[in-house]
Amino acid sequence: MSDTSPVSPDAVRSYLQGLQERIMGAVKAIDGTDVGVDAWHKPPGEKLQGQGVTQILENGPVFERAGCGFSDVSGPALPPSATQHRPELAGAPFEAMGVSAVLHPRNPFVPTVHMNVRMIAATPAGGGPAVCWFGGGMDLTPYYGFEADAKHFHQTCRDALHPFGPDLYPRFKTWCDEYFYLAHRNEQRGVGGIFFDDFSNLGPQRSFEMMQSVGDAFLNAYMPIATARRDTPYTDAHRNHQLCRRGRYVEFNLVWDRGTHFGLQSGGRTESILLSMPPMVTWSYANTPTPNSPEALLLSDFLVRRDWLTPEPQ
Repeated sequence: MSDTSPVSPDAVRSYLQGLQERIMGAVKAIDGTDVGVDAWHKPPGEKLQGQGVTQILENGPVFERAGCGFSDVSGPALPPSATQHRPELAGAPFEAMGVSAVLHPRNPFVPTVHMNVRMIAATPAGGGPAVCWFGGGMDLTPYYGFEADAKHFHQTCRDALHPFGPDLYPRFKTWCDEYFYLAHRNEQRGVGGIFFDDFSNLGPQRSFEMMQSVGDAFLNAYMPIATARRDTPYTDAHRNHQLCRRGRYVEFNLVWDRGTHFGLQSGGRTESILLSMPPMVTWSYANTPTPNSPEALLLSDFLVRRDWLTPEPQ
């Protein structure tokens, strides 16, 4: 039987703030560039109340933009993007807190990475105890594909989830593939990872522990890849391909991403919501890579739904 005792908001807040510090500390260590810190508060009279801290590094030698935001906000009614699967909570007052990180590298051979962990707690409009659930995950978006990178990233994700049940990685991996999909282009955004939302299946405390395990695994999943490929020589052609592929990233975030929609619909802080955008991007009309080129292999071999790991031993 799962533990039904409530999760302390202070414990969640403390964990998330510490995670933000760890992530940006690691980013600064590999890049050597100072991190800007922007603490903010929502002014009285706005739809949302609360505060947060945005930490961002820009124009560094390793990362063109690396942003990690913490937010803790409350509002009088959950926005539609948060009640798609919980219609009984439509109009319920809520508190949402989370950390979101997006790292856009300068070198085209280093992939972009995204990670988010969050908790939402809502009080049913008709009364009753508060309901809380967790969401998040991480996913990898390469511009040039390397099987070793994809396997390392997925193995780290699987290892993080294994203590909570061997069924979680395949479920969350499939969920990630289905979520980070550009339907208007029939393309995956990257090589995937894990994604979960509206999750409370293990009970409040154990579900929180699972969210922590995902957050704690992020640096181990990504930093070895960035470290190994940061000094790979590249040409203007490689760079142009990277900027073109970044356009797909922007398209997904603006058209499909529920997190972006939640922030904008609920009256969130626009500057922080859009820190995930790359600093430079291009669109090229009907861009088609040369057959059998590394750029073409990215599409055919990596931006597809596939199993990156052998089945887990039973």
